[in-house]
Amino acid sequence: MTMRLLSLTVVFALLVTPLVAQKAPATDDEITDQVLVKLASDADLGGVKFDVTVHQGAVTLKGKVRTEKQKTKAEKVTKKVKGVSSVVNELVISPLD
Repeated sequence: MTMRLLSLTVVFALLVTPLVAQKAPATDDEITDQVLVKLASDADLGGVKFDVTVHQGAVTLKGKVRTEKQKTKAEKVTKKVKGVSSVVNELVISPLD
């Protein structure tokens, strides 16, 4: 009986530990930082100044880009960041700036 109880306790501990150890969802500040890093490190987007705001995982992108391709790419890159639930793309295309 004692051996069975010990075995059940060990199995229970092994099953519950990974659930407890799961990482908490990313905070808005962490998401902001990750989005800015990903945008800055992208070959097509480097050098573009982005204004990124995040509220409960919903990201809003603002700023000026030179082409539609950059606007679309910025949104795609942002959507890939862990914790992003949606993207509002308010980037303005301004080829001459």
